[in-house]
Amino acid sequence: MGSASERVKIGVYDPAAAPKSMTPTERGYSYAAAVRAAEALAIEHHEHKQDGGRPALVAAKKKAHAKLEAAKTEAEHFTLKSLLIDYANHLEALGRVAHKDVRSICKVHIFEPWPEVAALPANQVTGEQIADMMRRALELGKGRTANKLRSYVRAAYQMARASRSKASIPVRFKAYKVTANPAADTEPDESANKADKRPLTTAELKLYWRAIKAAPGFRGAVLRLHLLTGGQRIQQLVMLRTDNVTGNVITLYDGKGRPGKPARPHTVPLIPQAAAAMLECKPQGVYAISTDKGETHLAATTLSAWATEAAHALPEFQAKRIRSGVETILASARISSEIRGRLQSHGIAGVQARHYDGHDYMEEKRQALETLFQLLDAPEVTCP
Repeated sequence: MGSASERVKIGVYDPAAAPKSMTPTERGYSYAAAVRAAEALAIEHHEHKQDGGRPALVAAKKKAHAKLEAAKTEAEHFTLKSLLIDYANHLEALGRVAHKDVRSICKVHIFEPWPEVAALPANQVTGEQIADMMRRALELGKGRTANKLRSYVRAAYQMARASRSKASIPVRFKAYKVTANPAADTEPDESANKADKRPLTTAELKLYWRAIKAAPGFRGAVLRLHLLTGGQRIQQLVMLRTDNVTGNVITLYDGKGRPGKPARPHTVPLIPQAAAAMLECKPQGVYAISTDKGETHLAATTLSAWATEAAHALPEFQAKRIRSGVETILASARISSEIRGRLQSHGIAGVQARHYDGHDYMEEKRQALETLFQLLDAPEVTCP
Protein backbone atom coordinates (compact mmCIF):
# COMPACT_ATOMS: atom_id res chain seq x y z
CA MET A 1 0.00 0.00 0.00
CA GLY A 2 1.13 3.59 -0.62
CA SER A 3 1.27 6.43 1.92
CA ALA A 4 -1.97 7.85 3.36
CA SER A 5 -1.42 11.26 1.77
CA GLU A 6 0.38 12.72 -1.23
CA ARG A 7 1.85 16.20 -1.47
CA VAL A 8 1.56 17.69 -4.96
CA LYS A 9 2.95 21.03 -6.08
CA ILE A 10 0.34 23.06 -7.94
CA GLY A 11 2.47 26.02 -8.98
CA VAL A 12 3.73 29.43 -7.81
CA TYR A 13 1.65 32.20 -6.24
CA ASP A 14 0.97 35.31 -8.35
CA PRO A 15 0.29 38.28 -6.01
CA ALA A 16 -0.83 40.34 -8.99
CA ALA A 17 -3.59 37.92 -9.95
CA ALA A 18 -7.22 38.89 -9.37
CA PRO A 19 -8.18 37.39 -5.94
CA LYS A 20 -11.30 35.65 -7.26
CA SER A 21 -9.70 34.46 -10.53
CA MET A 22 -10.24 30.70 -10.94
CA THR A 23 -7.66 30.22 -13.68
CA PRO A 24 -3.89 30.71 -13.41
CA THR A 25 -2.12 33.61 -15.08
CA GLU A 26 1.11 33.35 -17.03
CA ARG A 27 2.98 34.07 -13.77
CA GLY A 28 1.12 31.75 -11.42
CA TYR A 29 -2.02 31.20 -9.30
CA SER A 30 -4.31 33.29 -7.14
CA TYR A 31 -5.47 31.63 -3.90
CA ALA A 32 -8.83 30.83 -5.51
CA ALA A 33 -7.20 29.31 -8.60
CA ALA A 34 -4.93 27.20 -6.41
CA VAL A 35 -7.92 25.91 -4.44
CA ARG A 36 -9.73 25.04 -7.68
CA ALA A 37 -6.65 23.15 -8.95
CA ALA A 38 -6.36 21.27 -5.61
CA GLU A 39 -10.03 20.31 -5.83
CA ALA A 40 -9.50 18.92 -9.33
CA LEU A 41 -6.60 16.82 -8.11
CA ALA A 42 -8.64 15.56 -5.16
CA ILE A 43 -11.55 14.59 -7.42
CA GLU A 44 -9.16 12.80 -9.77
CA HIS A 45 -7.69 10.89 -6.83
CA HIS A 46 -11.11 9.94 -5.46
CA GLU A 47 -12.41 8.72 -8.83
CA HIS A 48 -9.44 6.35 -9.19
CA LYS A 49 -9.13 5.38 -5.54
CA GLN A 50 -9.98 1.72 -6.16
CA ASP A 51 -7.13 1.50 -8.71
CA GLY A 52 -4.54 3.07 -6.42
CA GLY A 53 -5.59 6.69 -6.58
CA ARG A 54 -3.81 9.50 -8.32
CA PRO A 55 -0.27 8.04 -7.92
CA ALA A 56 -1.35 4.92 -9.81
CA LEU A 57 -3.03 7.09 -12.47
CA VAL A 58 0.16 9.13 -12.94
CA ALA A 59 2.20 5.93 -13.20
CA ALA A 60 -0.21 4.51 -15.79
CA LYS A 61 0.00 7.69 -17.85
CA LYS A 62 3.81 7.54 -17.75
CA LYS A 63 3.73 3.91 -18.84
CA ALA A 64 1.36 4.69 -21.71
CA HIS A 65 3.54 7.60 -22.78
CA ALA A 66 6.65 5.42 -22.69
CA LYS A 67 4.88 2.77 -24.74
CA LEU A 68 3.84 5.37 -27.29
CA GLU A 69 7.39 6.72 -27.53
CA ALA A 70 8.73 3.18 -27.93
CA ALA A 71 6.26 2.57 -30.75
CA LYS A 72 7.39 5.80 -32.44
CA THR A 73 11.01 4.78 -32.09
CA GLU A 74 10.27 1.35 -33.50
CA ALA A 75 8.44 2.90 -36.43
CA GLU A 76 11.41 5.18 -37.10
CA HIS A 77 14.14 2.54 -36.80
CA PHE A 78 12.55 -0.62 -38.19
CA THR A 79 11.33 0.60 -41.54
CA LEU A 80 11.38 -1.05 -44.94
CA LYS A 81 14.45 1.03 -45.76
CA SER A 82 16.36 -0.06 -42.66
CA LEU A 83 15.39 -3.71 -43.25
CA LEU A 84 16.83 -3.65 -46.76
CA ILE A 85 19.98 -1.89 -45.56
CA ASP A 86 20.40 -4.46 -42.77
CA TYR A 87 19.94 -7.22 -45.35
CA ALA A 88 22.62 -5.71 -47.61
CA ASN A 89 24.97 -5.34 -44.63
CA HIS A 90 24.39 -8.99 -43.72
CA LEU A 91 25.23 -10.10 -47.25
CA GLU A 92 28.41 -8.04 -47.16
CA ALA A 93 29.41 -9.60 -43.83
CA LEU A 94 28.97 -13.01 -45.44
CA GLY A 95 31.25 -12.01 -48.30
CA ARG A 96 28.42 -11.95 -50.86
CA VAL A 97 29.12 -9.52 -53.71
CA ALA A 98 25.37 -9.27 -54.30
CA HIS A 99 25.20 -6.68 -51.51
CA LYS A 100 26.33 -4.04 -54.02
CA ASP A 101 23.47 -4.87 -56.36
CA VAL A 102 20.99 -4.84 -53.47
CA ARG A 103 22.14 -1.37 -52.40
CA SER A 104 22.04 0.01 -55.94
CA ILE A 105 18.59 -1.34 -56.86
CA CYS A 106 17.07 -0.33 -53.52
CA LYS A 107 18.46 3.20 -53.76
CA VAL A 108 17.38 3.83 -57.37
CA HIS A 109 14.09 1.92 -57.45
CA ILE A 110 12.79 2.04 -53.85
CA PHE A 111 14.31 4.68 -51.57
CA GLU A 112 14.39 7.57 -54.06
CA PRO A 113 11.08 7.07 -55.95
CA TRP A 114 9.11 5.70 -52.97
CA PRO A 115 10.35 7.59 -49.86
CA GLU A 116 7.02 7.38 -48.00
CA VAL A 117 6.76 3.61 -48.43
CA ALA A 118 10.42 3.15 -47.55
CA ALA A 119 9.79 5.03 -44.29
CA LEU A 120 6.92 2.74 -43.25
CA PRO A 121 7.47 0.12 -40.54
CA ALA A 122 8.60 -2.97 -42.42
CA ASN A 123 5.77 -5.07 -40.97
CA GLN A 124 3.17 -2.68 -42.39
CA VAL A 125 4.27 -2.74 -46.04
CA THR A 126 1.88 -4.52 -48.38
CA GLY A 127 2.39 -6.74 -51.40
CA GLU A 128 0.54 -4.17 -53.50
CA GLN A 129 3.10 -1.50 -52.62
CA ILE A 130 5.94 -3.78 -53.64
CA ALA A 131 4.12 -4.65 -56.87
CA ASP A 132 3.85 -0.91 -57.59
CA MET A 133 7.63 -0.61 -57.25
CA MET A 134 8.07 -3.48 -59.69
CA ARG A 135 5.55 -1.93 -62.08
CA ARG A 136 7.48 1.34 -62.17
CA ALA A 137 10.70 -0.50 -63.03
CA LEU A 138 8.90 -2.44 -65.75
CA GLU A 139 7.50 0.77 -67.23
CA LEU A 140 11.05 2.11 -67.38
CA GLY A 141 11.95 -0.89 -69.54
CA LYS A 142 13.84 -2.65 -66.73
CA GLY A 143 12.05 -5.96 -66.47
CA ARG A 144 15.03 -7.88 -65.14
CA THR A 145 15.62 -5.18 -62.51
CA ALA A 146 11.98 -5.42 -61.43
CA ASN A 147 12.40 -9.14 -60.82
CA LYS A 148 15.64 -8.62 -58.93
CA LEU A 149 13.94 -5.98 -56.77
CA ARG A 150 11.25 -8.50 -55.90
CA SER A 151 13.83 -11.18 -55.18
CA TYR A 152 15.89 -8.99 -52.84
CA VAL A 153 12.89 -7.64 -50.94
CA ARG A 154 11.48 -11.15 -50.61
CA ALA A 155 14.80 -12.47 -49.28
CA ALA A 156 15.08 -9.62 -46.75
CA TYR A 157 11.59 -10.29 -45.41
CA GLN A 158 12.22 -14.01 -45.31
CA MET A 159 15.33 -13.43 -43.21
CA ALA A 160 13.42 -11.22 -40.76
CA ARG A 161 10.57 -13.73 -40.60
CA ALA A 162 12.89 -16.70 -40.03
CA SER A 163 14.93 -14.87 -37.38
CA ARG A 164 12.40 -15.88 -34.72
CA SER A 165 13.38 -19.54 -35.03
CA LYS A 166 16.77 -19.55 -36.74
CA ALA A 167 19.67 -18.78 -34.42
CA SER A 168 22.17 -18.14 -37.22
CA ILE A 169 20.32 -14.98 -38.29
CA PRO A 170 21.45 -11.82 -36.44
CA VAL A 171 19.11 -10.95 -33.57
CA ARG A 172 18.50 -7.45 -34.97
CA PHE A 173 16.17 -8.93 -37.58
CA LYS A 174 13.80 -10.07 -34.82
CA ALA A 175 13.14 -6.45 -33.90
CA TYR A 176 11.27 -5.94 -37.19
CA LYS A 177 8.49 -8.21 -35.88
CA VAL A 178 7.83 -9.56 -39.35
CA THR A 179 5.30 -12.39 -39.45
CA ALA A 180 4.42 -12.32 -43.17
CA ASN A 181 6.33 -11.78 -46.38
CA PRO A 182 4.52 -9.22 -48.56
CA ALA A 183 6.87 -9.79 -51.51
CA ALA A 184 5.73 -13.40 -51.64
CA ASP A 185 2.31 -12.11 -52.73
CA THR A 186 3.79 -10.60 -55.91
CA GLU A 187 4.50 -12.33 -59.20
CA PRO A 188 7.73 -11.99 -61.23
CA ASP A 189 7.74 -11.12 -64.92
CA GLU A 190 8.78 -14.46 -66.41
CA SER A 191 9.62 -12.96 -69.79
CA ALA A 192 12.31 -10.80 -68.16
CA ASN A 193 14.02 -13.84 -66.64
CA LYS A 194 14.88 -15.40 -69.96
CA ALA A 195 18.62 -15.73 -70.37
CA ASP A 196 20.22 -13.67 -73.14
CA LYS A 197 23.67 -15.19 -73.04
CA ARG A 198 24.04 -15.82 -76.80
CA PRO A 199 27.14 -17.94 -76.29
CA LEU A 200 30.06 -17.32 -78.58
CA THR A 201 30.34 -19.99 -81.22
CA THR A 202 33.45 -22.13 -81.47
CA ALA A 203 34.65 -20.00 -84.39
CA GLU A 204 34.04 -16.77 -82.45
CA LEU A 205 35.75 -18.10 -79.33
CA LYS A 206 38.79 -19.15 -81.40
CA LEU A 207 38.88 -15.71 -83.00
CA TYR A 208 38.83 -14.12 -79.55
CA TRP A 209 41.63 -16.45 -78.41
CA ARG A 210 43.79 -15.43 -81.37
CA ALA A 211 43.21 -11.78 -80.46
CA ILE A 212 44.44 -12.22 -76.88
CA LYS A 213 46.94 -15.09 -77.29
CA ALA A 214 49.93 -12.81 -77.74
CA ALA A 215 48.46 -9.61 -76.28
CA PRO A 216 51.27 -7.92 -74.33
CA GLY A 217 51.53 -6.90 -70.70
CA PHE A 218 49.20 -7.17 -67.77
CA ARG A 219 46.06 -6.69 -69.86
CA GLY A 220 46.80 -9.63 -72.13
CA ALA A 221 47.73 -11.84 -69.18
CA VAL A 222 44.45 -11.14 -67.38
CA LEU A 223 42.37 -11.87 -70.48
CA ARG A 224 44.20 -15.15 -71.07
CA LEU A 225 43.81 -16.15 -67.42
CA HIS A 226 40.07 -15.49 -67.60
CA LEU A 227 39.52 -17.57 -70.73
CA LEU A 228 41.88 -20.43 -69.86
CA THR A 229 40.35 -20.96 -66.42
CA GLY A 230 37.04 -21.67 -68.11
CA GLY A 231 35.44 -18.22 -68.24
CA GLN A 232 35.00 -17.84 -64.49
CA ARG A 233 32.62 -15.13 -63.29
CA ILE A 234 34.54 -11.91 -63.78
CA GLN A 235 33.47 -10.38 -60.46
CA GLN A 236 34.82 -13.43 -58.63
CA LEU A 237 38.02 -13.72 -60.65
CA VAL A 238 39.14 -10.13 -60.09
CA MET A 239 38.68 -10.58 -56.34
CA LEU A 240 41.15 -13.49 -56.29
CA ARG A 241 43.47 -13.08 -53.30
CA THR A 242 47.18 -13.69 -53.57
CA ASP A 243 46.99 -16.14 -50.65
CA ASN A 244 44.58 -18.22 -52.72
CA VAL A 245 47.07 -18.76 -55.54
CA THR A 246 48.82 -21.97 -54.55
CA GLY A 247 50.89 -24.02 -56.98
CA ASN A 248 48.77 -24.77 -60.02
CA VAL A 249 45.47 -24.05 -58.32
CA ILE A 250 43.50 -20.91 -57.52
CA THR A 251 40.60 -20.65 -55.11
CA LEU A 252 37.75 -18.27 -55.84
CA TYR A 253 34.77 -17.59 -53.60
CA ASP A 254 31.37 -18.04 -55.16
CA GLY A 255 28.79 -15.75 -53.61
CA LYS A 256 25.92 -16.72 -55.93
CA GLY A 257 24.50 -19.42 -53.69
CA ARG A 258 21.41 -19.48 -51.54
CA PRO A 259 20.34 -16.23 -49.82
CA GLY A 260 21.90 -15.81 -46.41
CA LYS A 261 24.64 -18.39 -47.03
CA PRO A 262 28.34 -17.42 -47.01
CA ALA A 263 30.38 -17.54 -50.21
CA ARG A 264 31.67 -21.05 -50.88
CA PRO A 265 35.23 -21.84 -52.05
CA HIS A 266 35.59 -22.81 -55.68
CA THR A 267 38.93 -24.34 -56.71
CA VAL A 268 40.14 -24.10 -60.28
CA PRO A 269 43.23 -25.88 -61.62
CA LEU A 270 45.69 -23.95 -63.78
CA ILE A 271 46.87 -25.64 -66.93
CA PRO A 272 50.43 -24.56 -67.90
CA GLN A 273 49.25 -21.75 -70.18
CA ALA A 274 46.95 -20.36 -67.47
CA ALA A 275 49.69 -20.70 -64.86
CA ALA A 276 51.98 -18.67 -67.11
CA ALA A 277 49.31 -15.97 -67.42
CA MET A 278 48.93 -15.96 -63.64
CA LEU A 279 52.66 -15.38 -63.23
CA GLU A 280 52.53 -12.53 -65.74
CA CYS A 281 49.94 -10.84 -63.50
CA LYS A 282 52.68 -10.73 -60.80
CA PRO A 283 50.41 -11.46 -57.82
CA GLN A 284 51.46 -9.66 -54.65
CA GLY A 285 49.88 -7.88 -51.71
CA VAL A 286 46.26 -8.74 -50.95
CA TYR A 287 44.79 -9.10 -54.43
CA ALA A 288 46.42 -11.20 -57.14
CA ILE A 289 44.95 -9.29 -60.09
CA SER A 290 45.80 -5.69 -59.37
CA THR A 291 47.40 -2.58 -60.86
CA ASP A 292 48.59 -1.19 -57.51
CA LYS A 293 50.62 -4.10 -56.15
CA GLY A 294 47.66 -5.84 -54.59
CA GLU A 295 46.14 -3.02 -52.56
CA THR A 296 42.91 -3.08 -54.58
CA HIS A 297 41.67 -5.53 -57.18
CA LEU A 298 41.09 -4.81 -60.83
CA ALA A 299 37.52 -3.65 -61.47
CA ALA A 300 35.25 -6.20 -63.14
CA THR A 301 34.09 -3.50 -65.55
CA THR A 302 37.70 -2.88 -66.59
CA LEU A 303 38.30 -6.54 -67.44
CA SER A 304 35.03 -6.60 -69.40
CA ALA A 305 36.03 -3.47 -71.30
CA TRP A 306 39.44 -4.92 -72.15
CA ALA A 307 37.79 -8.08 -73.48
CA THR A 308 35.42 -6.01 -75.61
CA GLU A 309 38.30 -4.00 -77.07
CA ALA A 310 40.22 -7.17 -77.89
CA ALA A 311 37.13 -8.65 -79.59
CA HIS A 312 36.43 -5.61 -81.76
CA ALA A 313 36.13 -7.87 -84.81
CA LEU A 314 33.20 -9.75 -83.26
CA PRO A 315 29.80 -8.07 -83.68
CA GLU A 316 27.67 -7.54 -80.54
CA PHE A 317 30.40 -8.98 -78.32
CA GLN A 318 29.83 -9.00 -74.57
CA ALA A 319 32.26 -10.39 -72.03
CA LYS A 320 29.53 -12.53 -70.45
CA ARG A 321 29.28 -14.45 -73.73
CA ILE A 322 32.75 -15.87 -73.10
CA ARG A 323 31.51 -17.89 -70.15
CA SER A 324 28.56 -19.40 -72.01
CA GLY A 325 30.77 -19.89 -75.07
CA VAL A 326 33.24 -21.94 -73.03
CA GLU A 327 30.44 -24.17 -71.76
CA THR A 328 29.11 -24.61 -75.29
CA ILE A 329 32.47 -25.56 -76.79
CA LEU A 330 33.11 -28.02 -73.95
CA ALA A 331 29.67 -29.55 -74.46
CA SER A 332 30.53 -30.06 -78.13
CA ALA A 333 33.65 -31.93 -76.96
CA ARG A 334 31.41 -34.22 -74.87
CA ILE A 335 32.51 -32.89 -71.50
CA SER A 336 29.63 -33.84 -69.21
CA SER A 337 27.25 -31.23 -67.82
CA GLU A 338 28.33 -32.17 -64.29
CA ILE A 339 32.01 -31.47 -64.99
CA ARG A 340 31.14 -28.25 -66.82
CA GLY A 341 29.07 -27.22 -63.82
CA ARG A 342 31.89 -28.08 -61.42
CA LEU A 343 34.34 -26.11 -63.53
CA GLN A 344 32.18 -23.00 -63.77
CA SER A 345 30.64 -23.30 -60.29
CA HIS A 346 27.05 -23.40 -61.45
CA GLY A 347 25.90 -24.73 -58.11
CA ILE A 348 25.67 -28.22 -56.75
CA ALA A 349 22.20 -29.72 -56.79
CA GLY A 350 20.93 -32.63 -54.76
CA VAL A 351 21.61 -33.93 -51.27
CA GLN A 352 24.10 -36.52 -52.50
CA ALA A 353 26.21 -34.00 -54.39
CA ARG A 354 26.18 -31.39 -51.61
CA HIS A 355 26.71 -33.58 -48.57
CA TYR A 356 28.12 -36.98 -49.51
CA ASP A 357 30.31 -36.48 -52.56
CA GLY A 358 33.72 -35.49 -51.17
CA HIS A 359 35.61 -35.83 -54.46
CA ASP A 360 37.26 -32.53 -55.51
CA TYR A 361 37.00 -33.19 -59.28
CA MET A 362 40.33 -31.43 -59.82
CA GLU A 363 41.59 -33.93 -62.38
CA GLU A 364 38.32 -33.79 -64.32
CA LYS A 365 38.39 -30.00 -64.29
CA ARG A 366 42.01 -29.99 -65.46
CA GLN A 367 41.21 -32.35 -68.33
CA ALA A 368 38.29 -30.12 -69.35
CA LEU A 369 40.55 -27.05 -69.39
CA GLU A 370 43.20 -28.87 -71.41
CA THR A 371 40.49 -29.83 -73.90
CA LEU A 372 39.40 -26.20 -74.04
CA PHE A 373 42.93 -25.04 -74.82
CA GLN A 374 43.42 -27.67 -77.51
CA LEU A 375 40.19 -26.62 -79.21
CA LEU A 376 41.05 -22.94 -79.00
CA ASP A 377 44.64 -23.31 -80.16
CA ALA A 378 44.00 -25.82 -82.93
CA PRO A 379 45.21 -24.50 -86.32
CA GLU A 380 42.64 -23.46 -88.84
CA VAL A 381 41.85 -26.13 -91.38
CA THR A 382 41.90 -24.76 -94.89
CA CYS A 383 40.56 -26.53 -97.96
CA PRO A 384 43.10 -27.24 -100.74
